Amino acid sequence: MDLGLGYLTLDRSASTLSTGERQRMQLARAVRNRTTGVLYVLDEPSIGLHPSNIVGLTGVLQDLVADGNSVILVDHDTQILKESDWLIEMGPEAGAKGGHIIAQGNISTIASDPASQIGPFLSGTANARLRPCIEKEMLFTNGRIHLSTDRIHTVKPLEVDIPKGRLTVVTGVSGSGKTTLILESLIPALQAKISGSALPAHIRAVDADGIAHVKLMDATPIGINVRSTVATYAGIHDELRKLYAKSPDAKALGYKAGDFSYNTGTLRCPGCDGTGVVSLDVQFLPDVNIPCPDCRGSRYSKAAYTVKLTNKSGAHISLPELMDMDVNTAIDFCRDIKNVSQKLEILKQLGLGYLTLGEETPGLSGGEAQRLKLASEIGKTQEDSVFVFDEPSIGLHPLDVQVLLGVFQALLHHGATVVVIEHDLDVIKNADYVIDMGPGGGEAGGQIIASGTPQEIKENPNSITGNYIS
Repeated sequence: MDLGLGYLTLDRSASTLSTGERQRMQLARAVRNRTTGVLYVLDEPSIGLHPSNIVGLTGVLQDLVADGNSVILVDHDTQILKESDWLIEMGPEAGAKGGHIIAQGNISTIASDPASQIGPFLSGTANARLRPCIEKEMLFTNGRIHLSTDRIHTVKPLEVDIPKGRLTVVTGVSGSGKTTLILESLIPALQAKISGSALPAHIRAVDADGIAHVKLMDATPIGINVRSTVATYAGIHDELRKLYAKSPDAKALGYKAGDFSYNTGTLRCPGCDGTGVVSLDVQFLPDVNIPCPDCRGSRYSKAAYTVKLTNKSGAHISLPELMDMDVNTAIDFCRDIKNVSQKLEILKQLGLGYLTLGEETPGLSGGEAQRLKLASEIGKTQEDSVFVFDEPSIGLHPLDVQVLLGVFQALLHHGATVVVIEHDLDVIKNADYVIDMGPGGGEAGGQIIASGTPQEIKENPNSITGNYIS
């Protein structure tokens, strides 16, 4: 119960548990067995947890320490970080510009350390409100989406209003029905309405005038193999191939745009066939993939390095070298190449500037995948679109959450309706409208216990989420 797993049934298959649920089940077993002298390493145990559930989690961790164990956490949530005895902060940036210890000490030391990036969030001095929220009287001036449902799973019959053109955040304790309401009810209902097909059996009615698109930005991996990269997914690689084909070096050697494809081109590495990796057959064990010894993971043959592109500043770079750059570095080189620089700037705006152009998309985190999926949507008129995000703050540092809020605001600026399933308090505080599910998980939840502006949620005695909004 302390770990927020009270909603799980005893016959629930272990294979259906999320990563966070499995992690917490293992913790529960450890506490029950009263181990001592054990080092526990937890990778982001706060994932998927409501602030009230984190209170229970920290209590369990303290019990482990009290029994003579050691606990190491990798996490971003300030609520759980504040409970630590010692904090080690890595940085200062992500990717190649990170990897350093920039601060370490107890919470008070970190909070006052000017080199620390998490410090302002621990001390409470960081600005929590980052976007102009809509006044209560103006919430529904653009219209509303109305959803009426019968019971499904543990979610009771509901009547839900979502303001169009606003940022709506759906909150609630773990297992309270947020996912069922949005992913299993709202999205299928809107899709049926848009296509003119029959509504799902548990949907009584949906009113969504003016909505022509519903787009789910979830954490599912992008691509199914290593041939899918950040540059190919964002449409940058095709533009670069055309540019390199027009270079004097390429013309002199007779190379066309197709030759620069690492899937089918003549310049792809023959050793790995353009995948950047080779598979080793290890007897009695699964195959092991290692970087290709011929191209060192670049996917290109040595001949590709002889073709250089010269920018207006006079810098000469081959395509394999450019693909090895992170987005922030590539922007400098491609500053004068309009089609490429615009797409790179969007990736930077999405907080993905640390990713290399040649990074494999299947290996991206859920949050990175969500934001990369948005790359083609930024800047378009979106008045007829609903964007749904499923816990986009997972794995994000508070500074990255601020970037995420900027992404939401960019979509709203172009008329989109944004619906976010979320536990992060900074996201909740910046919502225009909050729908709070509960009061508990499983059969004890499945109801809308509060709705309104963040301030109204804070003041509502029925809302558990409101207790944590400062």
